Amino acid sequence: MKTQFYVSAAVLSIGLSLASAQTAVAPPPAAAPAPATTATPAPARAGGAARPAIPLRDPLAAGYVKATEMPDGQVPPMEADGNFIIGRTHPQAPEMSPVAAGQPKGKVLKFTLNSTESKFYPGIAPGGPQPYKRSVSVYVPAQYVPGTVAPVMITSDGDGRAFNVLDHLIPLKQLPVMIVVAIPPGGPDGRGGERNLEYDTMSGKYSDFVETEVLPMAEKVANVKLTKDPDGRAVMGTSSGAAAGMIMAWFHPERYHRVLTFSGTFTNNQYPTDPAYPHGAWGLHETLIPNSPVQPLRIYFECGDHDNFGGATRDWVEANENMAKVLTAKGYHYKFVFARNAGHTDRPTISELYPTALQWIWQGYPIEGK
Repeated sequence: MKTQFYVSAAVLSIGLSLASAQTAVAPPPAAAPAPATTATPAPARAGGAARPAIPLRDPLAAGYVKATEMPDGQVPPMEADGNFIIGRTHPQAPEMSPVAAGQPKGKVLKFTLNSTESKFYPGIAPGGPQPYKRSVSVYVPAQYVPGTVAPVMITSDGDGRAFNVLDHLIPLKQLPVMIVVAIPPGGPDGRGGERNLEYDTMSGKYSDFVETEVLPMAEKVANVKLTKDPDGRAVMGTSSGAAAGMIMAWFHPERYHRVLTFSGTFTNNQYPTDPAYPHGAWGLHETLIPNSPVQPLRIYFECGDHDNFGGATRDWVEANENMAKVLTAKGYHYKFVFARNAGHTDRPTISELYPTALQWIWQGYPIEGK
């Protein structure tokens, strides 16, 4: 593989503009959406029709999972499993900010992948093939000992919000000394786009791409060794990136045991349609999880009271509520947070929850010296 890369020894602050849900795919009829109290207009997507108005959902309404309601401004207990409701105020956790001057900071190294060299994703966009380049970031904590095998977390959309959190919590031995590989999508969002193809396809293909084309380069460029133990591997994402993480773990539990999602697109976004999974990621809670043996997964997920809404099989709140129901029924270790005053991939909510969410998904993993 002729892969170009460059290295930066400084921690890079990555500004993210995470994509929302993709253009609607007409699904077959399904269950009615969750109850609504009020509705707000939904913006039209570029080149597409306006989506249905987004209803404001009440987590205490009939049909919603029973949940513990937290005082406004407080997050759920870090160690606890189950369903929780958080209030309207979302203060940013201090660990989301850079550590103070003079404190140990990890480094971020980058390399570039060219689609023309990929066996999995040579490039696609609405209107036809379109080659692309993607810049992958690898976070290496200051405490990493070269030559040792480390746990790893894969983030979608190039999400680097874990970097500051790890700088804070690794020295306190509240998280293991882990590597983060932040992978952006290879192209635009929406029906027929590269992001939609990679993140919403119900198969193990994206996991195979990460395993064979991304992680070996991450190890080479950052001079690290990544564990093959699935208990030491996590996936994290928002929106369709969350669906990608859940799909990666579901189809390859021998690779990943830990899943962290915000505003998960567990809805019918798959394109092109696969007859084996006619409702796309909606099928996770509709058929796959209920009808399959329990996988060794630990799953954290969140949605907001005015998260995305597109009708039957495309209601993000209903999808996440359904996930809580089926995971409860199957006896999974999971944590579901319903956030008031929060929209799709709501930045204040994510910044409030992220540090304790990371600690929750890594519970049970050994931390050296603790």
